[in-house]
Amino acid sequence: MAKKVVTFGELMLRLAPEGYYRFVQADTLGATFGGGEANVAVSLANYGLDAKFVSKLPAHEIGQAAVNSLRKYGVDTTDIVRGGDRVGIYYLEKGASQRPSKVIYDRAGSSIATASKSDFDWKKIFEGVSWFHFTGITPALNDEVAEICLEACKAAKEAGVTISCDLNYRNKLWSKEKAGKVMAELCQYVDVCIANEEDAADVFGITSKGTDVTTGTVNREGYKDVAKQLADRFGFEKVAITLRESISANDNNWSAMLYDGKDYYFSKKYKMHIVDRVGGGDSFGGGLICACLNEYGPQETIEFAVAASCLKHSIEGDYNMVSMDEVLKLAGGDGSGRVQR
Repeated sequence: MAKKVVTFGELMLRLAPEGYYRFVQADTLGATFGGGEANVAVSLANYGLDAKFVSKLPAHEIGQAAVNSLRKYGVDTTDIVRGGDRVGIYYLEKGASQRPSKVIYDRAGSSIATASKSDFDWKKIFEGVSWFHFTGITPALNDEVAEICLEACKAAKEAGVTISCDLNYRNKLWSKEKAGKVMAELCQYVDVCIANEEDAADVFGITSKGTDVTTGTVNREGYKDVAKQLADRFGFEKVAITLRESISANDNNWSAMLYDGKDYYFSKKYKMHIVDRVGGGDSFGGGLICACLNEYGPQETIEFAVAASCLKHSIEGDYNMVSMDEVLKLAGGDGSGRVQR
């Protein structure tokens, strides 16, 4: 029987100009769906795991289209509450060369932002579940949603469910001070913490000496200290930190580190030419959860998660459309991109 994973968050409508057109140039916008925890659920479903996404979406046709976008890939949507008036929107302008990508949110008053604690029966939702995942984006929506996250974490802990959280700080949603306060309470329940170069600093003031994300410099030794500080403060069983070296909007070096409370494991580094980087961190989280549930060793786990995420950067849209076999091939060293016939 496949192990069950539940993720909780907001699913948004993504509107983006074609290719590398700027917002002010575009006459048409392509419509797809995406959101941190939904992206993780799609990844896991594609790997053959039993993945359920929990949220609140309107009962109208746009809400239904959002639900259908998950069903298409085998995600269980039975605990998505229907109600409220709108699906949150984000606009994405893809960067190129030295011009960065831009995101504009239009998500105030979305269905999940108007959700109440009574909408979700977490005890029932977590029956027979092995893993629960959420990100720092969800509690950032408002105080009530932060409370719903806290209730979910408490119920998951009572049910013996492993909890993972991607810190995912978004400065357009809340301040560093508020994020630090809310996430510190939630992180007491978390077993596996995922962060990037900036999250640990922005949310908890934990920094790595010798790293400058604007110049793309990553000090691997400094991240050992960051991971240990996070684990010591909150009692995490595992801390995974993604290490992105940005050469330009199109070209990044990509690797990661896993700390299991005893040792540090660094993945190989990939030189990526990016098609779409949105959802890159979520695809890493999906890979990490899949590897943990398959009881991979720590080095295998971080290699699988990084390979999964590397492949996502080559795929349009938020969702990571790759199979277990494709990830294992890349993790095993086949990164040539040669035609498979």
